[in-house]
Amino acid sequence: METILARIAEIAKEKANERFTSLAHIIDEIMLIDCHFVLKERKAPGVDNVTKAEYGNNLQQNISNLVNSMKRQAYKPQPVRRTYIPKPGTDEMRPLGIPAYEDKVAQLALSKILNAIYEADFLDCSFGFRPNLGCHDALKVLTHIIEKRAINYIVDADIKGFFNHVDHQWLMKFIGLRIADTNILRLIARFLKAGVMEEGVVSSTPEGTPQGGVVSPILANIYLHYALDLWFEKVVQKQCRGEAYMVRYCDDFVCCFQYEEEAKSFYGALIDRLGKFNLEIAEEKSKIIAFGRRANDNNCKRLGKGKAETFDFLGFTHCCSKSRKGWFRVKRKTSRKKYKASLLRCKEWLRQNRSMPILELMNKLKIKLYGYYRYYGISDNSYMLDKFRHEVRGMLFKWLNRRSQRRSFNWDKFALFEKKYPLPRPRIYVNIYNLKPNIGCNL
Repeated sequence: METILARIAEIAKEKANERFTSLAHIIDEIMLIDCHFVLKERKAPGVDNVTKAEYGNNLQQNISNLVNSMKRQAYKPQPVRRTYIPKPGTDEMRPLGIPAYEDKVAQLALSKILNAIYEADFLDCSFGFRPNLGCHDALKVLTHIIEKRAINYIVDADIKGFFNHVDHQWLMKFIGLRIADTNILRLIARFLKAGVMEEGVVSSTPEGTPQGGVVSPILANIYLHYALDLWFEKVVQKQCRGEAYMVRYCDDFVCCFQYEEEAKSFYGALIDRLGKFNLEIAEEKSKIIAFGRRANDNNCKRLGKGKAETFDFLGFTHCCSKSRKGWFRVKRKTSRKKYKASLLRCKEWLRQNRSMPILELMNKLKIKLYGYYRYYGISDNSYMLDKFRHEVRGMLFKWLNRRSQRRSFNWDKFALFEKKYPLPRPRIYVNIYNLKPNIGCNL
């Protein structure tokens, strides 16, 4: 299977206009069984309440039935179970789609094929949900652009409810530019039209892709590749007199410009461009700010401000600053919204698990802290990491004292407890200036 996918990727890279006419046969029993073992355990089940373990009890027969139904074109995905999760930093709830397990297996196989084809097409400005790329790579490239290029203005834009407003007709047109296999196109269309179930009621889905579906990230990347990335590269950059760059992670993106008038012109054109594809800018979350070397030195004095404005991207607040030698630098710290959301999640977890055996509780808390440090542990963010650990330490003291009606600890006893079960110290895991050789090669 990997050999076939590698060959597809090679053809897609060599022939930019090639339309693939025969792909459905790749989704066979071997591929689907492999997808079954790749999917994670202990995930919430869909409308059929079937878990991975239950599906695997009769795996060979289940996969054989799935392949046969696909060959007969009788396979129809079940409605996606809709649930809601808190949106970090707000009182809003974010809709999340949970497909049935068998649909997850089929979606994963489909996403492997789509990734093999489109990885060759995606531009260097796109980082979300791509092999060997992640949030830290996007942050490294953005830092390089602002510090090393003639950037003076930032367009920080947010797409309102992106996953809920993807236009199905446009998406199928975009996919049709590279895929001519009617069986694959039919399969994608059925996933898009599967509907959602909420409180036992099934609703149709005339637009959007369920956020949380296995195939949704690659479909989102394809949609924005044609709706945004190519337009920025082929039209916006060529029309700009100065330098212009974009860094995008799925539906979050930041655009950098040399001249203010070009940043304002782009923002107006962006509203029209996204409107053409059924998308809308969240104006309350979007802004144009002076940001860069000149913003840090001259613009603030001219405007009577103490310092340049900041913007948030991928969980970090970016601000203009200087190095120890006095050179301009972009520094980052954990954004206030993400910081508060992480503390709230940790507080709730400790509250619910305060009666857990101490050894198990501390081991799980350590894992959570290491995960937090590995993402937010980037250059210049040491203070916020130490602050987070300090807050978690205080919450741990509080909830351990609520394991019973008697107060278990004072601070002297807690200090002895920490010697036996120490919380891990934060450290910097990611050097933001260590760019991969093949990343941002066009900068």
